[in-house]
Amino acid sequence: MPVAAQDVQRRIEALREKIRHHEHLYYVLDQPEISDAEFDRLMQQLKQLEAERPELVTADSPTQRVGGKPREGFVKVPHSSPMLSLDNAYNEQELRDWERRVRDLSGRRDIEYVCELKLDGLSMALRYAGDHGGSKLVLGITRGDGSVGEDVTPNVKTIRSVPLSIPAATLKKARLPQEFEVRGEVVMPLKAFERMNEERERQGLAKFANPRNAGAGAVRALDPNITAERRLDFYSYFLLVDGRTFLDRQSDALEALRTAGFKVNPNWRLAQNIDEVWSFIASWEEKRDSLGYEIDGVVIKVNETRLWRELGFTGKAPRWAIAYKYAARSGVTQIEDIQVQVGRTGKLTPVAHLKPVPIGGTTVSRATLHNMDEIERLGVRIGDWVTVERGGDVIPKVVAVVEDKGHPRGTRHFRMPERCPECGGHVVRIEGEADHRCVNANCPAKLRESILHFASRSVMNIDGLGDALVNQLCDRGLVKNVADIYRLKDRKPELLDLERMGERSVENLLREIEATKNLPLERVIYGLGIRFVGERTAQFLAEHFGSMDDLIEAATLKDEAASIAKLEEVEEVGPRIAESIREFFEESRNRKLVDDLRKAGLTFKGKKKERGTKLAGQTFVLTGTLTRYSRDEAKKLIEDSGGRVSGSVSKKTDYVVAGADPGSKLDKARELGVKVIGERGMEELLGN
Repeated sequence: MPVAAQDVQRRIEALREKIRHHEHLYYVLDQPEISDAEFDRLMQQLKQLEAERPELVTADSPTQRVGGKPREGFVKVPHSSPMLSLDNAYNEQELRDWERRVRDLSGRRDIEYVCELKLDGLSMALRYAGDHGGSKLVLGITRGDGSVGEDVTPNVKTIRSVPLSIPAATLKKARLPQEFEVRGEVVMPLKAFERMNEERERQGLAKFANPRNAGAGAVRALDPNITAERRLDFYSYFLLVDGRTFLDRQSDALEALRTAGFKVNPNWRLAQNIDEVWSFIASWEEKRDSLGYEIDGVVIKVNETRLWRELGFTGKAPRWAIAYKYAARSGVTQIEDIQVQVGRTGKLTPVAHLKPVPIGGTTVSRATLHNMDEIERLGVRIGDWVTVERGGDVIPKVVAVVEDKGHPRGTRHFRMPERCPECGGHVVRIEGEADHRCVNANCPAKLRESILHFASRSVMNIDGLGDALVNQLCDRGLVKNVADIYRLKDRKPELLDLERMGERSVENLLREIEATKNLPLERVIYGLGIRFVGERTAQFLAEHFGSMDDLIEAATLKDEAASIAKLEEVEEVGPRIAESIREFFEESRNRKLVDDLRKAGLTFKGKKKERGTKLAGQTFVLTGTLTRYSRDEAKKLIEDSGGRVSGSVSKKTDYVVAGADPGSKLDKARELGVKVIGERGMEELLGN
């Protein structure tokens, strides 16, 4: 390379390092050393040099944070390990109950916790790969449905607190390998949110209701320039290598992330017991409005990551962490009307239409009244002044009628309609249930909601099939049930005639629909919308029966009692769920729908979970730290051999498997005379 060219390259590299240094000071440490004008001057110099020598432009250059044309859509990417949501606690007792379960399951009494502020934003995973001895950002992935997210890397690159590259020396100092993953929260600072809404107001555009919605929309914008304009921030809180925890303590992971140049929220604290955790929660509830961003609670994690593996997970959440949610924010407003909304199961829900009221950063104009029982319990009338809460800072609901001289009572009483407001069908209320339901199977409201459920992230994850498009498909008669989604490929001219549906949009939609044919059996079962059958129950049904045909056969036996008993053999399926499954498949129109989905090519076979019989009928309790197995591994071995693992010791317990440092469960076992064995004893019972 000529001397002149080497000189230019050295100048470019020096400018990049200087800009990265000042970006870190400004966006991560909040300690700027130079003015905005000086920073802009440095960036302009770099842009000019790179324009003159485009062959020297690199992907991790500061100039590449914003650039490129808008994309046509997002590519889906599987997560290295599930991005699970957390269980919530809403009061001190629920928090202490969680802590007691942690101690009981681990058999430990001296457990250290990490308390972190629960940022109100959008979860994100960042993957880094080796690059010239250091690391560079290669993927930014949204949470998606927890298993699969969307590649939003160009958008993530516009977030200044996200390092595009990390030098080898910094990796060494942070004790990180070249390939790792960082998970965290994308948030929109309050100042940026206020500036953006002021600008939108000047332009005559609608203002965003809250920073979370504005930030989430920006991350998923097809044009990265829109993301850049929102001035988002990224706070990291998890460190993974090969999809697993890397360091022994969560506190060590936070320090490593900070050392590596990531923005870590400074307001975290180590707590030696639950009293210190509660003190942290209480102090930040008072100070939350002093922050420059929104929080809705505190996340508490067991600090020692080895215990994470032992404590394991419930169906959807880790047992080693919990989110304490601050009390719902409330406001007082007047009910102007009560109207009925029909859901996909035919349930009629009364909804209060309110005088708009700001609550926790959102303007609330509607709130649920749940059912007629709730209206009667509250004594609500149209015209009443009421207290409205955003439950868990999310779902608005009416919680009380305000009765004082300044807020006169309403005079109009609400009555649930006898006919469905959507289709005119009969409305019934089954004895013993609180809800009114439309019995018309072809009710258009049920159709719209059924399709939206089928297309939702946790079911078929059909990107683009949202409210506006579904309404058009239903209104024009293009779909009359969920199976019609798979016939849309033959109706392309009609799709092109819909609003906001161009050639590329239609192609993307059809591609998304086609991809659902590879999804597992449990997704198909969940997508049918069987009452009481959620995501977890659908998975248990798929594992137990192994195919849709075997499930239908069990649900449609002539002997009703035998059918219910067959269904109740499935884990967590009781009489109520079993009856609902039977009712669904006994309906001929529902079986016709299933046949149509079969013809469309969806997955109707899964992997049946075979269970042994060696430990059939025997109940086990695990306590203490096992040396040869994690808690989840031991549980799986027992269950795969037909045994049952319980969380508490009782007279019905057959064996307590005790490891090192067993807790109170061992004392309980001795008190009740339950046989106590170790890992070798468990292996002998298993026949290993």
